[in-house]
Amino acid sequence: MTGKVLVAGVSGVVGYAAAQHFAQLPGWEVVGVARRPPADLMGADLRAVDLTDPSRCREVFSTLEDVTHVVYAALFEKPGLLPGWRERDQMETNLAMFRNLMDPLVGAASGLEHVSLLQGTKAYGAHVEPMAVPGRERNPRHEHENFYWLQEDDLRQRHAGSRWAWTIMRPQVIYGESLGSNMNPIPALGTYAAVQRLAGEPLSFPGGVPMLGEAVDADLLAHALAWAAVTPVCRNETYNITNGDVYSLRNVWPVVADAFGMEVGPDRPHSLAAEMPGRQGQWEEVVRRFGLRSPVSLEAFVGQSFIYADLVSGFGLAQSPSPALLSTIKARQHGFQECMDTEDMFRKWIGHFQAKGLFPPRDW
Repeated sequence: MTGKVLVAGVSGVVGYAAAQHFAQLPGWEVVGVARRPPADLMGADLRAVDLTDPSRCREVFSTLEDVTHVVYAALFEKPGLLPGWRERDQMETNLAMFRNLMDPLVGAASGLEHVSLLQGTKAYGAHVEPMAVPGRERNPRHEHENFYWLQEDDLRQRHAGSRWAWTIMRPQVIYGESLGSNMNPIPALGTYAAVQRLAGEPLSFPGGVPMLGEAVDADLLAHALAWAAVTPVCRNETYNITNGDVYSLRNVWPVVADAFGMEVGPDRPHSLAAEMPGRQGQWEEVVRRFGLRSPVSLEAFVGQSFIYADLVSGFGLAQSPSPALLSTIKARQHGFQECMDTEDMFRKWIGHFQAKGLFPPRDW
């Protein structure tokens, strides 16, 4: 199978992994778009496009007549991250971005075959109330306002009478490579570990009560997107995608500390979002000391992921919340068999950031 895939949101943790994976597959061409495309993504035709700008979108997407597949992984998040999940203006912005891409592209790409759209656990109302466990794709739509539903309804309406198909992916917390993303805990954890070590301190767990959840490796999700793009059974279906195991960040903390070459210290519950901006100077010293390739600015490197790290670590919670767990049986039954041990995933990504000079080396 060959094709030309357009990856929207190529600078994010999902889009970067997807573009990188498709570019390595024989016979595939990749076009990646983002406001600020990554400089080190090889094998892709990268375009700077602000999806909130309709004229720029028409200029670019109306010329991509030979695109056969779309991976829509773009996302708009307001400052503060969590409140925006339930605010209508953020939902409308995400819908407008999707339409700004799809309107000119569908009209231009007569050979369009498949569109992949990203959702997540919020589809089951996990951010609104305790969800039924496990979340299954066949469950009735959880009725609450969510840009997922706005984009999905738009997608379904466009699809009516068309030859192309769609697939919706619902991953859990995603860990991978990206700079400045709002929901990637790896840069948040790595910068915290670096300044702790610089200060001669052990790696104390900053969160609160244990939280049971699931993770997904960004590369595994990219493989799932490539699988869905060409597999007939995936036409017009929705899939939960996770690593396949269950974890608590509190319980895997010794693995995280060891990957950074550090000892585990006593628990020290505190907000990384509140503390880390004040340690900007220490991070700058780390970057200079090791000649790191990562941004000197914590904001440029981590985005709003300190807020997200607080969330997934359970900071500020008095008791463990109801777990948000997903069934991945449907994807397995339809042929996607990949899985990953989540502890191995942490070692993989921390080691990857170290090898690329984005984190200090393990031994220093």
